Amino acid sequence: MNDFVIPAPPVPTIPTTDGSLFPVRRVYCIGRNFAAHAVEMGHDPDRELPFFFQKNPDNLDASGTFPYPPHSRDVHHEVELLVALKSGGSEIPVEKALDQVWGYGVALDMTRRDLQGEAKRAGRPWEIGKAFERSGPVGPLMPVAQSGHPEQGRIELRVNDELAQEGDLNQMIWKVPEMISYLSEYFVLAAGDVILAGTPAGVGPIRRGDRMRASIEGLGDLAVSVV
Repeated sequence: MNDFVIPAPPVPTIPTTDGSLFPVRRVYCIGRNFAAHAVEMGHDPDRELPFFFQKNPDNLDASGTFPYPPHSRDVHHEVELLVALKSGGSEIPVEKALDQVWGYGVALDMTRRDLQGEAKRAGRPWEIGKAFERSGPVGPLMPVAQSGHPEQGRIELRVNDELAQEGDLNQMIWKVPEMISYLSEYFVLAAGDVILAGTPAGVGPIRRGDRMRASIEGLGDLAVSVV
């Protein structure tokens, strides 16, 4: 007997530019992957070993709105490149890593900075600051056949038409193939996995009523209203 004891939850998905849906299995997020952002967060930008945290698959949201979350008075924007995998495995060599990629997109890693800071000071996990409802606004994914594998290109975020974050993908400390290879040493990667590739400097607070517009050269824009 294979009946579920409760109704099965829906599969989290991200829309794609061709009108289909990408099913999400896991969400890995790399921390401090742009040197200037590492500095603004009070860390040495030297190439230390990468570290990752996770969001939940259903935290990703393509609705174009971001509800200001409860229990926080300091929620920050972080614009990021999203990498969507079509396959995976363990111990993936760097030179084979890009073979696992289905496509790319624009995303935001919204962060309850005050709650994240409290967790850091207490030596606790960050989920309360990172993995809350609708904390990952996303735009449509573009398949590799259309986007190629972006190694450089402007990445920016504007809040109410004012430039807040800017950088270039070539400033990432750990490149996409290296992130995939490193993750596969510790996790079994698989189709449906998503990687958020880090944010440039300029992270800062948002407020209800703000309009955010994130963009990555060649991948389009992501418009999000804070409600």
